[in-house]
Amino acid sequence: MSALPTPSASLLQLLPEAVVQTDALWAITYLNPAWHALTGHPLEAALGRSLLEFVHPDDVGTLRSGMPVFRLRFAAGDYRWVRLQLQPETDEAERVISRQGVLIEITEVTEQVLVEVRQRFLRLLETIDGVVWEAERGVGNTFLSPQVERLFGYTVEEWRADPGFWRAHVHPDDLAEALLIDEAAYNATHSYAYEMSYRLIAKCGKVVWVRDLCRAVVEPGRPNRMIGLMIDVTREKHTELELLRSDNRYALATLGSNDGIWDWDLRTDVMHVSERFRQIVGMGDSDPVHHGGWHFLQQLIDPDDRARVQLAYRRHLSGNSPNFSVDFRAFHGSGRLVWVNWRGVAQFDDGVAVRMAGSLSDLAERGSSYDALTNLPGRPLFRARLAHAIALHRSESGDGVDMPARGGTTMFAVLLLDLNRFKAVNDSLGHHVGDQLLQQVARRLESCVRNVDLVARMSGDEFNLLLESIDPGEAAERARQIAAALEVPYMIGPHTVSSSASIGMVSSQSGLKTIDDYLRAADAAMYRAKSRSLGVCVAS
Repeated sequence: MSALPTPSASLLQLLPEAVVQTDALWAITYLNPAWHALTGHPLEAALGRSLLEFVHPDDVGTLRSGMPVFRLRFAAGDYRWVRLQLQPETDEAERVISRQGVLIEITEVTEQVLVEVRQRFLRLLETIDGVVWEAERGVGNTFLSPQVERLFGYTVEEWRADPGFWRAHVHPDDLAEALLIDEAAYNATHSYAYEMSYRLIAKCGKVVWVRDLCRAVVEPGRPNRMIGLMIDVTREKHTELELLRSDNRYALATLGSNDGIWDWDLRTDVMHVSERFRQIVGMGDSDPVHHGGWHFLQQLIDPDDRARVQLAYRRHLSGNSPNFSVDFRAFHGSGRLVWVNWRGVAQFDDGVAVRMAGSLSDLAERGSSYDALTNLPGRPLFRARLAHAIALHRSESGDGVDMPARGGTTMFAVLLLDLNRFKAVNDSLGHHVGDQLLQQVARRLESCVRNVDLVARMSGDEFNLLLESIDPGEAAERARQIAAALEVPYMIGPHTVSSSASIGMVSSQSGLKTIDDYLRAADAAMYRAKSRSLGVCVAS
């Protein structure tokens, strides 16, 4: 190993200022006599020792980082402020092999004030969870805060010893772009701020994602320099990448399910809807972004369903349900009404709903949820709607209190009806006539109820009705009107078909708790009506 270069001893002996030289790891390799005159330490006792041993413990990081002002321990044991601007000496590969400079004691008051300011600045740097740096072209880092060791594993000396250290440790896939930005800063004609994101290879081999907040400093008469703050954003980047993968998986799953997607920012009241959402309601190539979320939605919802839809999501926002799911009739772009299911869940921040997201489904494409023969909702849709009615009534009236709430607006009734002599029609006239009979019954049922009510075909010749916002007396009268309407003969081609219905009814006044409780009670009442030749039987 070749000896480190040393200044001319005869020249340096004459200087009144102390000259100090160290190797790359701070071991003292040369001192002139002024060292002893200034500090009181004998030359022989200091040579070969680390310069850091003479530095105040609180200032070791200061010196290593590149700051020239620190406290030095004098022979008397006291610490005094000194300035030591060390200049690097490099080998053929431009790696630092030594540092040398002149040591000067700070005695002026103004200089001491500046020292104190710098010390406060350095203490502030210690609170920053990132690496503060300064760099110049061809010199490398002129300043580097000690956090570099904790974040990346490299010592300050390793990093500062090589002007090309940063470039050598940027991930190869990110290097070309990073160097373009770096070169532009070194050749800038004015000062400006910029930001880089890249991967850095840590000493242990781990890849660390870095966000580098930088500023190019352009000053007349000196080369451009850069200052910046490197922050470890590996965790955030991995979360971002995982979220992107999750979004891709969800997008693919959503495409397979054929549902439309919506996202409603409740803080800005802006709603985003997917292309499939717009297809379901026939909006074509309209804008996917809508300002005024509820205003946009209510234009799609049949007026008789708007209050019910709004109640569904507001109950969720108030914390009364973990999510919401509601079926309603939506205006299609073609002018017709389509049955859809709208469901979602909210995101809360300190108890306040800030966002909702979910899906929209076309119930006509859901097979068992929609009856193709009669164009009526099927069993799943009816059960979902009944579940909502039960939850709303129990929430508004209070569990166990069988009283109409808010003027009876949450009371409801379930009707189950079965056609009489339907099997005979099928057997004598054929299934095609039976199918047409079911279609005509469906239309009569729809004409007998309000838009707020729901008519569903459960199976065969069995139909269910959900009458909402109605008291028991009104519901019983409506059931009798339905029974009378269904007794009127049907004209099916050349045939006149007579078929009455037996209807069982149960009201929310009964205090039942589950969907199946209501359906069993209505079914039992229907069989009592059939066995006793009654048109309508109300469950007790």
